[in-house]
Amino acid sequence: MLHIACDVHTHTIFSRHAYSTIEENVRAAAEGRIELLGSTDHFSRMVHPARGDTYDLRDFQHFINCHCWPRMWHGVRLLHGCEADIVDLDGHLFGHDVWCPTAINGYPYSEPRNLKERVFSSCDYVIASVHDNSFAAGATLSQTTEMYVRVLEDPKVLILGHVGRASVPFDIDEVLTVAGERGKLIEINDSTLNGYEDESLICRRIAERCAELGVMVSTGTDAHISAAVGAFGRTRAMLEEIGFPQRLVATADADTFLDVMRRAVG
Repeated sequence: MLHIACDVHTHTIFSRHAYSTIEENVRAAAEGRIELLGSTDHFSRMVHPARGDTYDLRDFQHFINCHCWPRMWHGVRLLHGCEADIVDLDGHLFGHDVWCPTAINGYPYSEPRNLKERVFSSCDYVIASVHDNSFAAGATLSQTTEMYVRVLEDPKVLILGHVGRASVPFDIDEVLTVAGERGKLIEINDSTLNGYEDESLICRRIAERCAELGVMVSTGTDAHISAAVGAFGRTRAMLEEIGFPQRLVATADADTFLDVMRRAVG
């Protein structure tokens, strides 16, 4: 049986349309014998609306104070990240154009940084995903491919999230090749395999090409409630069916994932 012991794409109540606390997710991971849990709430306009024509750092302070989380909790290694929205064909991520001159307590920062930089600085890693694909309407395959390539250039982005479900076609081989060269990961998203027929076929094709090109994948349940944490049945079944090699599963165990993360994002 393919070994998967890390769930690196999960959400808490901070994401607003999820239903469990971080401790509830950690306890579920421990009960499911998950070695490493990555909590990756949405960094997106889905969480808080703009204030006027901008966003306020205080609405995203959930990410700023993650250093208070235990690194080992109920026997589970805990990482904090975010799932950041890709917002345009240039590969920009949410918050890149939001100026943040003051901290959450109102004191001015000593150096200029945007909202994305403030949030990313507290993250162990970032998943980059498309949730609103309207910006890609009418785009060419070359443009969407270049978009993903640019996203992979971001030093904090480790994982491209649910690319099979984004409804943004791209040159699979080119993006996978760049991911492999940069030591970054393509996600096999268990939630996508649950009832998304066409998207599941795309995910399978992407997984097959990852195996053929030697590109590592990550596994994430995309859990929005603690009961789903560590539930990889669909992912494991699909990967085993295509004979996916264990050596290319970055989430096989905690040590493997941490090693991949450290080499790719520092």
